[in-house]
Amino acid sequence: MKAIVTPGPRPVADPAALADVEAPEPELRPRDLLIEVRAVALNPVDFKVRLSRAPGDGAPDILGYDAAGIVTAVGPEASLFKVGDEVFYAGQINRPGSNAERQAVDERIVGPKPRSLDFAQAAALPLTSLTAWELLFDRMRAGVDEHETLLVVGGAGGVGSALIQIARARTRLRVVATASRPETRDWSFGLGAHAVIDHSGPLDEALIAAGERAPKYIASLTQTPRHFEALIRAVAPQGVIGVIDDLPPGPIDGLKSKSVGLAFESMFTRSVQGTPDMVRQHDILSGVAALVDAGRIRTTLTEVLGPISAETLREGHRRLESGTTIGKLALTGF
Repeated sequence: MKAIVTPGPRPVADPAALADVEAPEPELRPRDLLIEVRAVALNPVDFKVRLSRAPGDGAPDILGYDAAGIVTAVGPEASLFKVGDEVFYAGQINRPGSNAERQAVDERIVGPKPRSLDFAQAAALPLTSLTAWELLFDRMRAGVDEHETLLVVGGAGGVGSALIQIARARTRLRVVATASRPETRDWSFGLGAHAVIDHSGPLDEALIAAGERAPKYIASLTQTPRHFEALIRAVAPQGVIGVIDDLPPGPIDGLKSKSVGLAFESMFTRSVQGTPDMVRQHDILSGVAALVDAGRIRTTLTEVLGPISAETLREGHRRLESGTTIGKLALTGF
């Protein structure tokens, strides 16, 4: 089958950073689905893995962690889907990814594709929606009926775009997003943020200047080392700071005096660790699909770059590495 692989860490400007190849057909595990990939979407994890991972044992290293497609076969213990079903999913970081014509994926991390979206629109949602949902409800444990404030640091990014919508659709939280450009401010408001503050300076000062109360929940989705001291000052006593990137080196003593929780979210934890609640990702994606079809969440796709190929993927990686993209980029078909 056709696939795009990485030969190991190379800059995106290198034509060999991603290569078109003929790869072996996937082998199904008992609870796997074999999926014909119709569209993929890009996330920062794609280029981060490309820059850090070398292929193992001579096998092609196929990246890609967002996709939508059609089930063409099921493993002997699979029961959630049947051949012909349209699905969307984010895959598993320690298995071959979605940048291939076909992919084997555990059914417990796959959801039914929203009926109201095409494949590219659907492919833009899984990784960011799963990350946002897990961070808000499983890690920070926000209540759906709380009249508290949620600060979303990086509202126009992929996860921020999903988190604003999920919080508005499923909770009574006041959602305050951060942005620094007119287009990212408009994007965040368009997704439902109650307010948008500038993250080019100290965030605690920006919250005060905007007349916002101390947020009980802070979702730090980007540049956490830069903002962390301000987030400690900003968070409400007994609140929670949720992080999806990395903490800065140094002490975190400021959290203790306020009894603030610190939570980490990695969307791949359940699948890589094989946790007993792995099927929760299927349930979350099913919930996201229902919200989309009910008109309460929209796709965050902003552009389809073209067909799934090494050349088009390199362009997508280049744009993501620039750090200026809004929403999600997708590719369709081979």
